[in-house]
Amino acid sequence: MRQKTFTPMAILMASLFFLFASCDSTKEPALHDNAIKLFNGKNLDGWYTWLKGIGKNKDPQNVFTVKNGMIHITGETWGCITTEEEYENYHLITEWKWGGDTYEPRLDRARDNGILLHSVGSDGDYNDTWMYSIECQIIEGGTGDFLVVGDKSEKYSITSPVADKKHGSTYVYEPDGKLVTINSGRINWWGRSPDWKDVIDFRGPLDVENPVGEWNKLECIAKGDTLTVKLNDVIVNQTFDVKPSKGRIQIQSEGAEIIFRRVDMIPL
Repeated sequence: MRQKTFTPMAILMASLFFLFASCDSTKEPALHDNAIKLFNGKNLDGWYTWLKGIGKNKDPQNVFTVKNGMIHITGETWGCITTEEEYENYHLITEWKWGGDTYEPRLDRARDNGILLHSVGSDGDYNDTWMYSIECQIIEGGTGDFLVVGDKSEKYSITSPVADKKHGSTYVYEPDGKLVTINSGRINWWGRSPDWKDVIDFRGPLDVENPVGEWNKLECIAKGDTLTVKLNDVIVNQTFDVKPSKGRIQIQSEGAEIIFRRVDMIPL
């Protein structure tokens, strides 16, 4: 059999191929022509509001407003803004910071919010507040946690690699850990403090989130049935076999003032 030979150019091209093929698939892509600005910087076109006990597109307390090119969410009433459209296979990029106000019953508790992904069903299906969904948690000390916001059936679940040691009864993400599937509850991000307390201004020793008043970049990458979360360019959580794997996107109001200046999506 004739032995094949490879020229230096062929070797170079092969090396470049494997180099680019092995690049981190979660790297933020460039904002090109097919990028979608879910928030246009002017108003909430493409979204509608839902408030517990009040309903759709009724916001008498102005919980959700747009000021100076930013979305302001007071947190005073539980609820959310919801996209009119459903989405799948995307790279969601948000920039947000905490405001100063908090409200009962979380007046002195950790500032709390979240982005609900793959939201399906009817408005208020979950506790008259949110649609069934998979939550990327935004909470002091726990931003990047995954929560299953469902009816505890197999229709809503995630499968994650987790550490052997739990935080109480809660699993903790570990990239090389054993796989577990949950239909309710949460998977904590890898650096969440085991001594976390539900108190305002909580910070753990490994926190990636910036201090109150500073901007954070939170990215949710949905590809097929996989979800990856990056906080300030650090991968903090990942889950697989996500059910459902497409749906609307909701941004919560949950007792703490929060401001968003960017909500962009790049289809994958």
